[in-house]
Amino acid sequence: MTPYYILKALHLIFVITWFAGLFYIVRLFIYHVEAEHSENKNALQNQFKIMERRLWYGITWPSAVLTIILGPTLMFVQYGTLTNLPSWLLIKLVLVTLLFLYHLSCGKILKQFKHNQVNYTSKQLRFWNEVPTIFLFLIVFLAVFKMPSGLAHGLGWIVALIGITLLFLRISKAK
Repeated sequence: MTPYYILKALHLIFVITWFAGLFYIVRLFIYHVEAEHSENKNALQNQFKIMERRLWYGITWPSAVLTIILGPTLMFVQYGTLTNLPSWLLIKLVLVTLLFLYHLSCGKILKQFKHNQVNYTSKQLRFWNEVPTIFLFLIVFLAVFKMPSGLAHGLGWIVALIGITLLFLRISKAK
């Protein structure tokens, strides 16, 4: 087993845990907002604050940091310098940068909730919760195809999944 494959495995593990944290943190935000209308509002929101803080600082941030350290390390091991990077990897770096900005925006929402500022509806947060799915599809397809056309495949699958989801929602509402 070479060090490169160990680094690659660790990178993938931390990418997965980072995404898990991003998916779950916004889900907690949704529950936090929906607790506004509960009889046990204070108890629920205090519990969500604890869960959000533990997830954010115990899993999501460490995973993001390790992903961002291991990714460039792998690039350096494989390509040597930034000038040797293929175009698909440059696009991937842009997408990861945008994902990190999404990560930071979730941290901003977390701070607002910490100070009892609920500025979002659960519907808005449900849409916000889908953003990392888009990044996941684009980044994975780009990495698998290792060419910019992988981006088109990822977009195609996103559109197909949105269509299927809307179809299922329409069918479930009809019943």
